[in-house]
Amino acid sequence: MSRSSDNLADNTPRLAAMASVFSMIINGELPGRFVWKDGQAVAFLTINPVTPGHVLVVPRKEVDHWEQMDTASYVHLADVSQKVGRAVKEAFGVSRVGTMIAGLEVPHVHIHVFPLESMDAFDLGNAQKDPDPAELDAVAEKIRTALRDTGYGEYVADA
Repeated sequence: MSRSSDNLADNTPRLAAMASVFSMIINGELPGRFVWKDGQAVAFLTINPVTPGHVLVVPRKEVDHWEQMDTASYVHLADVSQKVGRAVKEAFGVSRVGTMIAGLEVPHVHIHVFPLESMDAFDLGNAQKDPDPAELDAVAEKIRTALRDTGYGEYVADA
């Protein structure tokens, strides 16, 4: 079933026949720099960060539109985003951490969490196109360390 045939009348999210790129990352079919894993959600670095520390928080269940998520799943995703956001703030020493749900890049709900000092950070057009893999690895480890330091070690993903 295609995403264009979503039945919104009964609020039941419909899945596409083909897995999203995020499902492929979650399932280990594509690489990902995970910082958080639990039974309902994961968080990993985006491959095109707007700022160092730009993380995507993604539900394991593939749903295209965030407003179609059941309330408990959405609340869990927001909770994980807040915890990851606290770790990002600690790891990068910024005054603010932003979040954004755009829903246009990948048809799988995800919350962008990123350190910011200006509104320019909300412009995904400013994303790095070819970041250094070693720098991404170091950023992921900084966030994992901050998550451990803030009491969420049980959810920290292995490198």
